[in-house]
Amino acid sequence: MSDDAPDSLIPYDEIVQEALRAVVGRVLGEIQANGSELPGAHHFYITFKTGAPGVDIPKSLSERFPDEMTIVLQNKFWDLDVREEGFTVGLSFNQIPAKLIVPFSAITAFVDPAVDFGLQFQASVADMAPEEHDDAQNDGSAGSGEQSAHPAVTDSEDGSNVVTVDFGRKK
Repeated sequence: MSDDAPDSLIPYDEIVQEALRAVVGRVLGEIQANGSELPGAHHFYITFKTGAPGVDIPKSLSERFPDEMTIVLQNKFWDLDVREEGFTVGLSFNQIPAKLIVPFSAITAFVDPAVDFGLQFQASVADMAPEEHDDAQNDGSAGSGEQSAHPAVTDSEDGSNVVTVDFGRKK
Protein backbone atom coordinates (compact mmCIF):
# COMPACT_ATOMS: atom_id res chain seq x y z
CA MET A 1 0.00 0.00 0.00
CA SER A 2 1.38 3.41 -0.95
CA ASP A 3 1.63 6.37 1.44
CA ASP A 4 0.90 8.75 -1.44
CA ALA A 5 -2.69 9.93 -1.42
CA PRO A 6 -4.32 10.14 -4.84
CA ASP A 7 -4.97 13.58 -6.30
CA SER A 8 -8.51 14.67 -5.53
CA LEU A 9 -10.77 15.86 -8.29
CA ILE A 10 -12.79 17.70 -5.62
CA PRO A 11 -11.12 20.90 -4.37
CA TYR A 12 -11.60 20.13 -0.65
CA ASP A 13 -8.99 22.62 0.50
CA GLU A 14 -10.62 25.49 -1.39
CA ILE A 15 -14.07 24.54 -0.08
CA VAL A 16 -12.85 24.44 3.53
CA GLN A 17 -10.93 27.72 3.16
CA GLU A 18 -14.04 29.41 1.76
CA ALA A 19 -16.19 28.06 4.60
CA LEU A 20 -13.76 29.23 7.27
CA ARG A 21 -13.49 32.68 5.71
CA ALA A 22 -17.31 32.78 5.90
CA VAL A 23 -16.89 32.45 9.69
CA VAL A 24 -14.93 35.72 9.66
CA GLY A 25 -17.67 37.35 7.60
CA ARG A 26 -20.37 36.15 9.95
CA VAL A 27 -18.52 37.35 13.05
CA LEU A 28 -17.88 40.78 11.53
CA GLY A 29 -21.49 40.90 10.30
CA GLU A 30 -22.71 40.27 13.87
CA ILE A 31 -20.53 43.14 15.09
CA GLN A 32 -21.89 45.43 12.37
CA ALA A 33 -25.48 44.44 13.24
CA ASN A 34 -24.71 45.27 16.89
CA GLY A 35 -23.78 48.85 15.98
CA SER A 36 -20.06 47.99 15.72
CA GLU A 37 -19.94 47.40 19.47
CA LEU A 38 -17.68 44.54 20.47
CA PRO A 39 -19.15 42.48 23.31
CA GLY A 40 -17.13 42.05 26.49
CA ALA A 41 -13.38 41.87 25.98
CA HIS A 42 -13.62 40.57 22.39
CA HIS A 43 -11.27 42.17 19.88
CA PHE A 44 -9.83 40.97 16.60
CA TYR A 45 -6.47 40.76 14.89
CA ILE A 46 -7.00 40.41 11.14
CA THR A 47 -3.99 39.67 8.93
CA PHE A 48 -4.31 40.06 5.17
CA LYS A 49 -2.25 40.20 1.98
CA THR A 50 -1.90 43.87 1.06
CA GLY A 51 -1.25 43.10 -2.61
CA ALA A 52 -4.24 40.80 -3.05
CA PRO A 53 -6.84 41.68 -5.68
CA GLY A 54 -9.54 43.95 -4.27
CA VAL A 55 -7.50 45.22 -1.31
CA ASP A 56 -7.62 49.00 -1.12
CA ILE A 57 -5.47 50.68 1.53
CA PRO A 58 -3.67 54.03 1.61
CA LYS A 59 -0.44 54.16 -0.39
CA SER A 60 1.61 54.86 2.75
CA LEU A 61 0.41 51.59 4.29
CA SER A 62 0.98 49.53 1.15
CA GLU A 63 4.53 50.93 0.95
CA ARG A 64 5.18 50.10 4.60
CA PHE A 65 3.55 46.66 4.32
CA PRO A 66 4.14 45.48 0.73
CA ASP A 67 3.14 41.87 1.48
CA GLU A 68 1.01 41.48 4.57
CA MET A 69 -0.29 43.51 7.49
CA THR A 70 -2.33 43.00 10.63
CA ILE A 71 -5.05 45.35 11.82
CA VAL A 72 -6.70 45.43 15.23
CA LEU A 73 -10.44 45.96 15.65
CA GLN A 74 -10.90 46.89 19.26
CA ASN A 75 -11.80 50.37 20.47
CA LYS A 76 -10.97 52.80 17.68
CA PHE A 77 -12.63 51.72 14.45
CA TRP A 78 -15.62 53.06 12.56
CA ASP A 79 -17.82 52.56 9.51
CA LEU A 80 -17.55 48.76 9.57
CA ASP A 81 -19.42 47.55 6.51
CA VAL A 82 -19.52 43.81 5.86
CA ARG A 83 -20.44 42.53 2.40
CA GLU A 84 -20.51 39.06 0.87
CA GLU A 85 -17.04 39.46 -0.66
CA GLY A 86 -15.29 41.38 2.14
CA PHE A 87 -15.45 44.32 4.50
CA THR A 88 -14.50 47.97 4.80
CA VAL A 89 -13.48 49.66 8.01
CA GLY A 90 -12.11 52.97 9.18
CA LEU A 91 -8.97 52.88 11.34
CA SER A 92 -6.40 55.36 12.55
CA PHE A 93 -2.68 54.93 11.83
CA ASN A 94 -0.41 57.38 13.65
CA GLN A 95 -3.52 59.47 14.31
CA ILE A 96 -4.32 59.66 10.59
CA PRO A 97 -7.73 58.20 9.66
CA ALA A 98 -7.83 55.67 6.84
CA LYS A 99 -10.46 53.57 5.09
CA LEU A 100 -9.46 49.97 4.31
CA ILE A 101 -11.21 47.61 1.92
CA VAL A 102 -10.35 43.96 2.54
CA PRO A 103 -11.81 41.02 0.58
CA PHE A 104 -12.23 37.85 2.64
CA SER A 105 -10.05 36.05 0.10
CA ALA A 106 -7.08 38.26 1.15
CA ILE A 107 -7.28 37.28 4.83
CA THR A 108 -4.57 34.94 6.09
CA ALA A 109 -5.38 34.99 9.83
CA PHE A 110 -8.21 35.96 12.18
CA VAL A 111 -7.65 35.93 15.95
CA ASP A 112 -9.84 36.84 18.92
CA PRO A 113 -7.34 36.72 21.81
CA ALA A 114 -10.08 37.40 24.39
CA VAL A 115 -11.33 33.83 23.96
CA ASP A 116 -8.16 32.24 22.55
CA PHE A 117 -9.75 31.63 19.14
CA GLY A 118 -7.95 31.80 15.82
CA LEU A 119 -8.20 30.81 12.19
CA GLN A 120 -5.27 30.67 9.81
CA PHE A 121 -5.69 30.44 6.05
CA GLN A 122 -3.61 29.59 3.04
CA ALA A 123 -3.06 32.66 0.91
CA SER A 124 -5.55 32.79 -1.94
CA VAL A 125 -3.24 34.94 -4.01
CA ALA A 126 -1.30 32.69 -6.34
CA ASP A 127 2.25 32.11 -5.15
CA MET A 128 2.73 35.39 -3.29
CA ALA A 129 5.94 34.78 -1.35
CA PRO A 130 6.01 36.62 1.97
CA GLU A 131 8.45 39.48 2.29
CA GLU A 132 9.97 40.86 5.48
CA HIS A 133 7.94 43.75 6.89
CA ASP A 134 7.05 45.57 10.10
CA ASP A 135 3.94 44.42 11.94
CA ALA A 136 1.04 46.84 11.58
CA GLN A 137 0.08 48.77 14.66
CA ASN A 138 -2.97 50.87 14.11
CA ASP A 139 -3.74 53.33 16.91
CA GLY A 140 -4.94 51.65 20.09
CA SER A 141 -7.50 52.84 22.60
CA ALA A 142 -6.89 55.91 24.69
CA GLY A 143 -4.68 54.99 27.61
CA SER A 144 -3.64 51.63 26.22
CA GLY A 145 -0.88 52.93 23.98
CA GLU A 146 0.04 51.18 20.77
CA GLN A 147 -1.41 47.79 20.02
CA SER A 148 1.02 44.91 20.25
CA ALA A 149 2.19 43.11 17.16
CA HIS A 150 -0.15 40.42 15.94
CA PRO A 151 0.03 37.14 17.82
CA ALA A 152 1.38 34.06 16.13
CA VAL A 153 -1.44 31.83 15.00
CA THR A 154 -0.21 28.29 15.24
CA ASP A 155 -1.32 24.88 16.34
CA SER A 156 -1.48 24.97 20.10
CA GLU A 157 -0.72 22.22 22.56
CA ASP A 158 -2.48 24.07 25.40
CA GLY A 159 -5.97 23.28 24.12
CA SER A 160 -6.68 26.71 22.63
CA ASN A 161 -9.14 27.01 19.78
CA VAL A 162 -6.79 27.61 16.87
CA VAL A 163 -7.67 26.14 13.51
CA THR A 164 -4.99 25.78 10.85
CA VAL A 165 -5.95 24.34 7.50
CA ASP A 166 -3.18 23.01 5.29
CA PHE A 167 -3.86 20.18 2.89
CA GLY A 168 -0.25 20.01 1.71
CA ARG A 169 -0.70 20.18 -2.04
CA LYS A 170 1.56 18.08 -4.21
CA LYS A 171 3.92 20.14 -6.31
